[in-house]
Amino acid sequence: MNTAPIDIHITQIKDTLDKIVEEISHVILGKEKAIRLSLTCLLARGHLLIEDLPGMGKTTLSHVLASTLGLDYQRIQFTSDLLPADILGVSIFNRESSSFSFHPGPIFSQLILADEINRATPRAQSALLEAMEESQVTVEGNTRALPKPFFVIATQNPSNQVGTFPLPESQLDRFTMRIKLGYPNNEAERELLKGSDRRQLLKNISPTIDPEQLIAMQVQAESIHVAEALLDYLQDLLDYSRCSADYTNGLSPRAGLAVLRCARAWALVHGHPQVLPEDIQQVLPSIISHRLNRVQNNGQTTQEDDAAHLIKQVPIP
Repeated sequence: MNTAPIDIHITQIKDTLDKIVEEISHVILGKEKAIRLSLTCLLARGHLLIEDLPGMGKTTLSHVLASTLGLDYQRIQFTSDLLPADILGVSIFNRESSSFSFHPGPIFSQLILADEINRATPRAQSALLEAMEESQVTVEGNTRALPKPFFVIATQNPSNQVGTFPLPESQLDRFTMRIKLGYPNNEAERELLKGSDRRQLLKNISPTIDPEQLIAMQVQAESIHVAEALLDYLQDLLDYSRCSADYTNGLSPRAGLAVLRCARAWALVHGHPQVLPEDIQQVLPSIISHRLNRVQNNGQTTQEDDAAHLIKQVPIP
């Protein structure tokens, strides 16, 4: 496969993104790949679902991402009594003007943390569907655009915990990626135990870039070259998931587009002037983990196992 010439502009973007990763890694210890996947999802104009046990740093990661990228940040705590109006906003009657005025909800921010999203009812969860798909919301018959850039990062506790409502497939599919942070390694945990409170470190974070620069990086990611052979490889992966008896349902066209967008963004994060097969392979686990179900899955496989199985079955052209 031919390699495209090095783009100086891409190299500069990589250096900036490396600084962002380094800054976030001072707060989120020992999780560089999860940080890079999160940045990849944002550069691909996607939305991120972080599923893990309480206390693993999910909320802290979302907060430090917003601080480092210079984005307006709102945290919405999802609970069983949350209503759609608590997220989207509501019109309130003004006696002086004898008219209703719209009071926007927290959804009108650049980065939204939907904290513990699966503790809210399906009705409240569905308030995010239009926002995540079309970057707009419709309230009382009026459609309002959301800020740009617009990202949703949702955290989710394991479904076997008390007080959770499983996310329906339609909601899960709106999330471009699902990742887990997992336990820190011994070195990172020792530094965590001996170091400063993570919340105090957040106060010292200053933006590395601004929203306009982030949007420019998103545009650059979309322009990363994808060879026809790579498109063949991606289609072969999609076809295998749909035709193989290994899976209950294959990957949708939306999933294929998500793989392509994220592979381009991952390539940009790593300074590649064009998408390589390994770029697809690196992002694939996080994209298919919540979309693809293995037949007779005994619950012991991980998202890496499912992706490894798919990658093993489909040769690179």
